[in-house]
Amino acid sequence: MRIVIYVEGGGRRHRKSLDDCRRGFGQLFEKIVLDGHRPKVIACADRRSAFLDFRTGMETPEGAFLMLLVDSEGPVADGTASWDHLHARDRWRRPDGADDDQAHLMVQCMESWFLADRAALTDYFGQGFLINSLPHRADVEGIPKADVERGLARATVRTRQGRYHKTRHGFHLLARIDPEQVRRASQHAHSLFEALERIAIA
Repeated sequence: MRIVIYVEGGGRRHRKSLDDCRRGFGQLFEKIVLDGHRPKVIACADRRSAFLDFRTGMETPEGAFLMLLVDSEGPVADGTASWDHLHARDRWRRPDGADDDQAHLMVQCMESWFLADRAALTDYFGQGFLINSLPHRADVEGIPKADVERGLARATVRTRQGRYHKTRHGFHLLARIDPEQVRRASQHAHSLFEALERIAIA
């Protein structure tokens, strides 16, 4: 089945950033699904725009399976469905016809996934990268978003690439990280990747 994913990322006024976002997520997802089933990624800038675009898409899905992928922006209580988290935090109502497989979260933010693959971070930033400045926890979802951001900033400040920046570095890193390491460190990432694998061949 054709999959379309509305993702948080990029900037409406920066076409290159939107293109980088679309490409980065696309290159990550093509490591997960079988050849020929790569999802179409729609970069929507901010998270609210991603939800609104997804909701509009649900009105006329045209035979595709639509997904929403946004940062959780904080911890997600054990056993809490993504739609329930989004309703509690953002007051977003699940669109008619949407099921649990159609909303997924990056917990607590996209950058949390990078901490699961420290080798990719080290390779990308190179000399001057201070790996010991990163938070240490096997379950990356338990690391507060502020600690993730602060750790990345400290670890990269002396590198040639410069201090970590979401649009300048983040989407290039998405294309490099190992999804198997990410799914082992993040239950919500595992749920997303499992859904992609299952639905793509349905």
